[in-house]
Amino acid sequence: MSLASRRAAATAALCSFLILGASAARAEIAASAEAASPLAAGMAAPAFTARHADGSDFVFDPGALERPALLIFYRGGWCPYCNAHLAELRHVVPELEQRGMNVHFLSADAPENLASALRGDAEGLDYTLLSDARLSAAEAFGLAFRVSDNYYRQAKEYGVDLEKASGETHHALPIPAAYLIDSQGTIRFSHSNPDYTQRLSAEELRANIDTLLPPSQT
Repeated sequence: MSLASRRAAATAALCSFLILGASAARAEIAASAEAASPLAAGMAAPAFTARHADGSDFVFDPGALERPALLIFYRGGWCPYCNAHLAELRHVVPELEQRGMNVHFLSADAPENLASALRGDAEGLDYTLLSDARLSAAEAFGLAFRVSDNYYRQAKEYGVDLEKASGETHHALPIPAAYLIDSQGTIRFSHSNPDYTQRLSAEELRANIDTLLPPSQT
């Protein structure tokens, strides 16, 4: 290899290192929901590891997707807004799966709490629920934030013990969000809002998926 070729290879390696370093630097828990920096459409989806209800690992590798994936981040089954949102999506999710899309729901609940924590109309839904109690996925997507001490105390007074729900002591949650990732690992659509009461409706989700990934492409 010539000197010029070696320099070019070294430069490329350095650029890759800097890019990876920048990606790792943004994978952190924000001080608040408003301070978080969620990934946006057009960006590469990150890899992460979550857990199934039985505690086994679920590995998401955007470089080896066989079909598009939809990731729905929610806070936990203890959250009434999350339960209402999951229940609202009960008609569109089977439709998307029939069109060849993998749909995964990720929450901060511990694996053993995933199904039992769901309440109301969300109870018993046949979804692929994944535990992101360690916030690996939420951090990778820029959604993880730390709750205030006051919020943590108030939640506990209302019967919601975040440490018990997650099995972790980080006192952090994900911003509710939806990410559509194509089979090449690129984020095609994203929706997140630091106000956890504001969620993506089933109609909006279907409309965006139909626009970005017509049935012939899913």
